[in-house]
Order: sequence, then C-alpha cells, then structure tokens
Amino acid sequence: MTLAAEAPPRPRIEAEPVPAPRLEPEQPIVLATPAACRGVGTLGLASTGVGILAIGLAALATGNFVAAQFARAASLGWLTLAVAAAGFGLIGAGIWREARALLGLAHVDHLRAALAGPDLVQARAAAGAWLRGLPDQTGLLPAIEAADEVATVAALLRAGPGSVLRGRTDALGRAAALQVFAATAAVPSPALDGLLVGWRGLRLVRQVAELHGLRPGLLGTAALLRRTALAAAMVTATDLAANTAAHALLSNPLLERLAGDAAGAAVAARRMVLLARAAAAACSPVPPA
Repeated sequence: MTLAAEAPPRPRIEAEPVPAPRLEPEQPIVLATPAACRGVGTLGLASTGVGILAIGLAALATGNFVAAQFARAASLGWLTLAVAAAGFGLIGAGIWREARALLGLAHVDHLRAALAGPDLVQARAAAGAWLRGLPDQTGLLPAIEAADEVATVAALLRAGPGSVLRGRTDALGRAAALQVFAATAAVPSPALDGLLVGWRGLRLVRQVAELHGLRPGLLGTAALLRRTALAAAMVTATDLAANTAAHALLSNPLLERLAGDAAGAAVAARRMVLLARAAAAACSPVPPA
C-alpha cells in the first residue's frame, strides 16, 4: 500500500502595508449670504400708502367742505376750519410721536454700534449723547472725556448709569413678577393666565423703555417687542404650557391647586424678571461685559 505524497505547503504572501492616505488641509468653504434688505418692507410700503391715501383724501374732502361752509357763512367756515385744524393737528401730533419713538430706537442702535466700535472719539460722543438724555447722569461726562480707551468708556457706563438702570429694571421686573404670581395663582383658567401675563409683559416693556428715556407709542412698542419677541413669547407660552400640563396630569383638586397653579405662577413670575432684563438690553446702548 503506497501513501500519497503530501503536497508542499504554499508560500505565504505577505501583503505590503498600504500607507494611509494623507489628508491635506483644505480651505473652508464660505457660502456668500445675500445682504440683508434694510429698506422698508412690502407691508410697510403698503401701510404707508394706505395711510397717505386715507389722510390725503380726508384732507381734500375736509378742504372742500370748509370752502363750502365759507360759501354759506363766514362764521360756519371759521368754525369748520377750527374743528378740522384741531383734528388734523392731533393726528399730526400722534404721527410725530410715533416717528420720534422709532427714531429713538434707531438712535439707541447707533449709539450701541459706536460704543462697540474701535473709534474712541465716536465712543465718547455716543456716551455723552446717552448721558445727556438721562436724568442726573451728566456728572460722569468729565470721566468719559478723560478715558483713553473704548473699553474704559464702556466700563464707566456699566458701573455708573448702567448699574442704576439695572437696579431699577430688576425692581420693575420683581414688582411685575409679584403681581403675575398672585394673579395667575388665583385665576383658574390657563387662557386667562396667558392673557394676563401678555398684558403685564407689554406694560413692563413700556415701563422699562420709559426708564431708559424712550417714549414708545404703538409702532415704537411694536418695534421694541420685535427685539424682545423671544422672551415675550416664552413668557406666555411657558405659562400656558405649565398650567395646561398641570391641569391635565393632576386629578386631585387640591393637588391641582397647590402644584399646578403655583408652579405655573412661579414660572410666569420668573419670566417677568427675564423679560424686564431683555427689554433693558434692547433699550440700552451699553455693550454687555
């Protein structure tokens, strides 16, 4: 019996190590973003056109009516003219007040940009313009003029009028928070709680703006709320969510009263303080530390 010859072992082929690909640093891809449109929007143009047509046509109709009254009798004409002048004068005063409020907010943005920029002369001028608009704050002007850096000017403003305004803003926020806490804990309806918080937040924003030397009207308040829209939305939304969740999850009336309403009121009160600070940041040109 013959044994089959064993096959010779196959030689092992060692694979040569392949060097890892070398990653060359690449330049980051920068996507060009379109420039933001700073002009008046479509809604603004349409609203302005409607206002011009309404006031212009009303003025023409009033002028024709005044002329007809003069044709009837001089006394009727002068009386009609006085009434028309008083009415259009009040309308003009209201428009001027709204325009001044919007210009005040734009002025705050201009001062903020000057205080955050590298130009010391512009920073001094902006600080002086802001201090002259605040009561009892002109005593800091010599120190502002003697400052040799923009950071020093900003630090002086933060330590002086900025600190005073922060304290008064927090006081307004705490007063609003106390009122909201008491009211929302007593009102059993989440919807009414949301309306109450929204109304008190709007009043708080106006109070903070007046504290900073601004007199916002209807359009000025809308522009100011646009800057603090996130905080204002969080106030009402958080309050509604907290109260709705508490009323849905808790079945015991006593627990619902103690836990749900108290928790929602505490959240709403805390949001009032944050809203006051957000409004103060929008009304103050002083850059944060």
